[in-house]
Amino acid sequence: MIQKTIAGLLLACGVLAANLAYAGGCPAHYVDGRLPEIRNPKLNSATRELCYGVFGIMHSGVTRTPLWSAEHLTADNIASAQDLSRENSFHAEQELPRGQRAELADYARSGFDRGHMAPNGDMPDRRSQHDSFTLANMVPQNSDNNRHVWAGIEGIVRKLAKKEGQLYVITGPAFIGGNLQKIGNVLVPSHLYKVVYSPRQGAGAAYFIENKATDDYEMVSIATLESTIGINLLPSLTARQKETMLKLPAVRSKKPKR
Repeated sequence: MIQKTIAGLLLACGVLAANLAYAGGCPAHYVDGRLPEIRNPKLNSATRELCYGVFGIMHSGVTRTPLWSAEHLTADNIASAQDLSRENSFHAEQELPRGQRAELADYARSGFDRGHMAPNGDMPDRRSQHDSFTLANMVPQNSDNNRHVWAGIEGIVRKLAKKEGQLYVITGPAFIGGNLQKIGNVLVPSHLYKVVYSPRQGAGAAYFIENKATDDYEMVSIATLESTIGINLLPSLTARQKETMLKLPAVRSKKPKR
């Protein structure tokens, strides 16, 4: 009887632990509280979840970048963010082991921007803004890309969130090909993506762009993006829902005309 009771407790604890891992540490940032599932074994090493007030990160100690940053983006938060001046506070993430995190020295004189995944422009208060400047939320990004077409994508998503009331947004790097570059100890992504899911419409889609000076980008289905990067980004959606495209606005680059 005692052995059965102990076995039952162990089973219950195991189920509870599995459910906690399934949900992740900050479920409010994800659709239906479900954390993306890494399918590519090359990405599934030395990962660590980091939770902040209005966004969550899955960090890779191999690439020393996020694999994704996730936000439950609301119209109220965007309204608050619009009244907040920018205060740069780039910093290494002290919650990560020194041998797995990016340092400011990695980016110094690299020629790449420290590109936010969860954007500073989405942050509704000073604490959240400071959190967004952790290097755990950054990837080495082509400066022209970051300041023009990518800034345009971020602005469009904020406008769409104001219109929809709320969105779930997952932003991250893709590491495609065999000739990837490093700056210091940080791997430079070949591409960037931003997934946008509207609960009101029950549909989503993604912007997908090469990490270079370009105005060209793709709008792809969630299913296509997941297949490309090896991550099940929205595991609570059906295969059909992942093929259903949310109509995303076209991007106007913020690059000045010459």
